[in-house]
Amino acid sequence: MMQSDAFATALPRERLAELVDALVENGWYVGEDFIPAELCAELYQELGAMADQEALDAAGIGRGQEHALRRDIRGDAIRWLDRESQARRRYLEAMGELQQELNQALFLGLFEYEAHFAHYPPGAFYRRHLDSFRGRANRVVSTVGYLNPDWPDDGGGEMVIFDAEDPEREVARVRPQAGTFACFLSDSVPHEVLPTRLPRASIAGWFRRNASLGGLVDPAR
Repeated sequence: MMQSDAFATALPRERLAELVDALVENGWYVGEDFIPAELCAELYQELGAMADQEALDAAGIGRGQEHALRRDIRGDAIRWLDRESQARRRYLEAMGELQQELNQALFLGLFEYEAHFAHYPPGAFYRRHLDSFRGRANRVVSTVGYLNPDWPDDGGGEMVIFDAEDPEREVARVRPQAGTFACFLSDSVPHEVLPTRLPRASIAGWFRRNASLGGLVDPAR
């Protein structure tokens, strides 16, 4: 496992190369112990406090005028990630390094990163979907960092990744265990979250291209 201060300043080159190669070859990557346990614990505590204080918002589907709450499709509650704590800053700084690596290695032109905490109460799920649609949005690469320690085998809540060419074929099932990090192409990799038996904690994020029009900077969300 990488050390926490290494994560805050420079992601290990071998893990970055592994991630980039997997994106090119498969369109997705899953790495265990990618996020250090100490950082996961801090973020997990912060999200737990937000849930206890009812400081999370019900997540919807769609953006802008198409945004709607559909609990039959998605049951998590969210809070957009800011830099108000050291742990959140460290996570965002690490994603900034990953953004730089993806731009240098794959010439993606990623403009910024947006992310939110995601809390799934028992029974919640997220039906199969894409995070972006070709030609319609500017999310390019999606990320999920998992925060729950000691996730049991029967806890449910796995993220299922499907084949980009055959959306009915499952290619990976990601256990939401603290430290695991998933990364995939937003507009071509279908995925879903299976019903969870326990409260499930994660950070979902997206690297985006700039879709500004008429001199106005494209808003983050």
